[in-house]
Order: sequence, then structure tokens, then C-alpha cells
Amino acid sequence: MSDLATAPLNHPLDTAPLLLPAKVLSSDAEAIAAAHDLAELARHHAAQRDRQRKLPWAEIEHFTRNGLGSISVPRSYGGPQVSFVTVAEVFKIISAADPALGQIPQNQFGILNSLIGSASEEQKKELFQSVLDGWRIGNAGPERGTKNTLDLKARIVADGDGFVLNGQKFYSTGALFAHWVAVKALNEQGQQVLAFVQRGAPGLSIVDDWSGFGQRTTASGTVLLQNVRVEAEHVIDNWRLALIPNIQGAVSQLIQAAIDAGIAREAIDDSIAFVRERSRPWIEANVERASDDLYVIAEIGKLKLELHAAEALLRKAGQVLDEISAVPIDEQSAARASIVVAEAKVLTTEIALLASEKLFELAGSRATLAEFNLDRHWRNARVHTLHDPVRWKYHAVGNYHLNGALPARHSWI
Repeated sequence: MSDLATAPLNHPLDTAPLLLPAKVLSSDAEAIAAAHDLAELARHHAAQRDRQRKLPWAEIEHFTRNGLGSISVPRSYGGPQVSFVTVAEVFKIISAADPALGQIPQNQFGILNSLIGSASEEQKKELFQSVLDGWRIGNAGPERGTKNTLDLKARIVADGDGFVLNGQKFYSTGALFAHWVAVKALNEQGQQVLAFVQRGAPGLSIVDDWSGFGQRTTASGTVLLQNVRVEAEHVIDNWRLALIPNIQGAVSQLIQAAIDAGIAREAIDDSIAFVRERSRPWIEANVERASDDLYVIAEIGKLKLELHAAEALLRKAGQVLDEISAVPIDEQSAARASIVVAEAKVLTTEIALLASEKLFELAGSRATLAEFNLDRHWRNARVHTLHDPVRWKYHAVGNYHLNGALPARHSWI
């Protein structure tokens, strides 16, 4: 069954994603400006899209056409290769406006980075160029019903001059919007590979069955693969990443942290706006405005301090990745990258959850009315921060500093 059969009704053309010409940005400043431009567009109806589970087709097309999808393509392959500091800032800006829109392309960036250490030269040329041309990459890695996230049931077997792929995926963020669906599977030697399947390939079905109470419009649902034929040149030996020191996990986690930082910033901004414009002061405060309540002022100050600390660590993490990626990566530098990003991820997770919950305490009962849909901030924070457990970040950071233990080498650290 073709995935076109499961395209959502709210797609503007009720068909597969469009493939329109995309800009190629030339600088970090252009990337930041493009992110602000998209955020201004996306913020207008973000609450409504969340309420109605209306997918952000127009917004993700805008993301692609304005060149944001290719900002991390290496310069040696025709891309702008902006700094990791800028990548994090772009995702933070967009996610403040709509964190679902920020999450949709996050896997594309992780996958592009992974190609540097796993793909052949010809594969890199083709895939990087396709992204520069406006192709989007969606994720089909995780599965349900396995022992853990690394355990895979999907299989790929040789068939003539190509391969045949079978399996079922879930949490497939970005797949519904993609032109390439990147599928993790085990080959006949039990090694993990990454197969790039073109949109519309026979046997590929993408189902919009994501029902999470947060990040509602990411379409992070099911991908079905029934005897999908894959050309040999589109199968990446992803297992090679486990053999060499790399920053693949750190890059993925940096973007996760940036999304949470965006959620936190918007929750705090909405708290401030609501307290200023709508909230009533508590009777014992003896003030005319809720914004003059000493306790409210102190709590807003605390939230801002914790947000700024999280953002500072996020920026530091991006700077460290920029520094480390500029020279050959060894075990120690790869570990340093993972740890500094883990430290940022702890703080962005905590402030996203705290700020989105404190909003109601500070703004008052009226803020809970459905017309404002302010609970989306907490729902988005709670769902997105479950991507990987922060309690293990504390362990990795402590074990590194106390015992010199290097963190594991995978996408979650």
C-alpha cells in the first residue's frame, strides 16, 4: 500500500509533500533571520493547530523553502554549514513559536550529521544535494514492543542488485512530511543499517496515528514496510558509527535541548503577558495589579534566572561542538561533547517543565480556560522531555566527573 493513501486530509493538496525550490542560505545571520521569519508565521495559529491536531503543512514547507532544512549541510558539499550554536538557536526560536514544528525536522539534522561518518562519498553527495534541493528526511527508527530503544525487529535482506525491507515503526517524527524516509533495520549479518526509502515507494505506508497529549502535530506515528525495495546505493552502513568516536549523539541531544529551551521561553513569556494583562491580584497582596505582587515578581525573577542559565549552557554546548568538530574527534573529545550537551539538556528539561507548570500558579484560575490553550506548554514539555530520561543524564555527568567514565556511544547521550 502506498503512503499516498494515508496522507492526511488537512494537507493543502491532499497528496504527498510538495517539492518546491529551496533557498540555500549563506551565513549564520541569514539562518537566524529565517528562523525568526518562520516563528512569526508559525506563532499565529500554533494554539489552534494544537487544539485541532491540524498538521503544520504550510509552516514546514516554509521551513524548507527558506533554506532552513539545509543549514547544516557541509560547505564541502555546497551547504552553508552554520555553527552548532546557530543550529541550536534556530531550533529554540522556532520551538518557542511551535515546538511541534521544531520537532518535525530534528531527526533530519541528526541524520545529516550521522552521514558524515557512515556514508560513502557518493552517498553523501546524493543525499546532501537532495536536501539542498528541498528534500526532507523523516525518521523511521524506533519501534514498539522491543526490549529497548536500540532493539530492532525490522530486517533488510539482499535481493538481486538491491535489498528488500520489512518492518513496522513508531515515533516516526517527520516521516509524514518527508521525501526520504530513513529506516533503521538489521541486515543479514545483524548489523544496523539506515535505508533511505523514497516517498511513494511500493510497500511504504505512513499512518498519522500519533495520539500523544503533547506535541500533537508532529505526526509521530506509524511507518509500515511491506517488501519495500531499496536500491543498494541508498543503504548506509550505519553500524560504522559505533566503531569510531563521534558526536552524533551530542548533536541529536543539542537539538532536543534547544526545543525544550524554546518551550520554556514561550511559557515564561505567556506567564508574563497573562499576569500583566489578565490576572487579578490576590486580596492580601494589597496591590492594584497582579504584576505588583511581590511573590509573583520573585517567582518570575527565579524563572528568568533559570531560563538564562539553561540557555547559557545550551550556547556553551554548541560552542564546544563547534570546537570539537573542527579537529579530528577522539574518545575524550567525543565524551566531552556528550557531557556538556547532557548538562544543558538537564537544565532545559527542568526549566521547560517548571515554567509550563508555574504559568498557572502565577497567572491564576482564568489561565486554565480552554480558550487560551495554555496547557499546551506543559503538555508539549512533558511529552518532548520523555525522549530520553534526564535521570540518566545526571548519572553520566556525575560518573564522568567523578570516575572519568566515558558515556555510552548512541543517539541519547
